Amino acid sequence: MMEIVNSAILGIVQGLTEFLPVSSSGHLVIFQKILPGFSQPGILFDVVLHFGTLVAVVIYFRKKLVSLIFDNFWFLIIATIPAVIVGLLFDNIFEKLFASTLYVGFEFLVNAAMSYIISVVKNRGVKINLKNSFLIGIAQAIAISPGISRSGSTIFAGSVLGIDKEKVAEFSFILSLPAVMGANLLQLLKYGGSSSINYGNYMVGLVFSFVFGLLAIKLVMEFIKKGRFKFFAVYSLVLGIIVIALSL
Repeated sequence: MMEIVNSAILGIVQGLTEFLPVSSSGHLVIFQKILPGFSQPGILFDVVLHFGTLVAVVIYFRKKLVSLIFDNFWFLIIATIPAVIVGLLFDNIFEKLFASTLYVGFEFLVNAAMSYIISVVKNRGVKINLKNSFLIGIAQAIAISPGISRSGSTIFAGSVLGIDKEKVAEFSFILSLPAVMGANLLQLLKYGGSSSINYGNYMVGLVFSFVFGLLAIKLVMEFIKKGRFKFFAVYSLVLGIIVIALSL
């Protein structure tokens, strides 16, 4: 029973934090350390959770997904390249950082700074092009580091470049499709046969990550429209201070 509860909790955490600018990887590191009786479920479980959030993107943008992909096709390709290079070259280094809650705590402070800047920077009507899509891709590559929010870093980069925040948020969510699929493929190739499958737990995690992923996308879009990104800055700041204090 506890395994099912843990699967549900991790599904909720993954669903919410994959798209909220607060870092899914950082939260999973914390929750995996504090959940009672938790044992590492294996890389396949992580892949299942991410699949749930991918489905959430497809469902949320279902009415304009095709147009978003085709209108931004080359920009998505360009923005994906930095993450592919960094992921392949530095995967082992980032993997070791997952063991350090102190490191993750400091990264939460980075998320706080990015969310604050997003909340105050002004839209300048800049369009997404090859140059700024590559810069957004670099921001996404940096977010491979545990604790740095992928959505936060990409929306931050686009906002600082002057792109409309709603447009860059949509771009960020669509960009998550190749980014997350690529990361999961790398994990499967590296660890694919190392974990047993508990279909019940996996299904629970999948459903919760999907449902709360949908909720998170809606929240981000609403917060951007209403200029409330400072909420995420305060949350990440407080969480970062707590994690650092408990890690010392």
